[in-house]
Amino acid sequence: MSILEIEGLTYSYLKKEEPIIKDFSFSMEKGEVVGILGRSGSGKSTLLRLIAGLEMPLKGSIKVAGTTVVSDCVYLHPEEREVGMVFQDYALFPHLTVKNNILFGLSRMPRNERKQRVEEMLELVQLESFSNRYPHELSGGQQQRVALARALAPKPNLLLMDEPFSNLDADLRETIREELKVILKTANMTCIMVTHDRKDVEAICDRSVVFDLAHSKNNYNK
Repeated sequence: MSILEIEGLTYSYLKKEEPIIKDFSFSMEKGEVVGILGRSGSGKSTLLRLIAGLEMPLKGSIKVAGTTVVSDCVYLHPEEREVGMVFQDYALFPHLTVKNNILFGLSRMPRNERKQRVEEMLELVQLESFSNRYPHELSGGQQQRVALARALAPKPNLLLMDEPFSNLDADLRETIREELKVILKTANMTCIMVTHDRKDVEAICDRSVVFDLAHSKNNYNK
């Protein structure tokens, strides 16, 4: 089953500028983990924002789990797309505990199911004993796992991760890569991960797409 289908996606920061993404088409199946590789400014993070609904394309269409979320005549708001996103800086709420950060994403879930789902997520990311701590009391790797748990808690069809290892020390990255791979596979989560480091892709992803600025803004190698 195709979880993501992109057809002819085109985006420019300003309408008169050359598109940073042009006629991009792509699809992925349930449970796939795909890495988007590229230099800064190649449009890889912009692609995530287009899928999430945080930017509007000039043209093209995106389907998530068979539902068109954007096209020439359709636009679904981010909260309607069933897409989770882990931002580069994790975007945790500093005044909320680990448990309440995860709970924040479950406002649409029936109240009697929320507690169980939070417990499931804490177990998945191995943070059961940290549930009442605040973000500033956690390591970088632990903060990342909280952000991941919060994104996974609403059971999205697709998870987007923007440079998930950029804030981690080099010594931590190898361990965290392995943890992330296990978490994604355990959850059978379909995921797109943006990175500039090929080692991330080799450790976690099933395949990759390269946004290549060396030759052209619109040269995509799959």
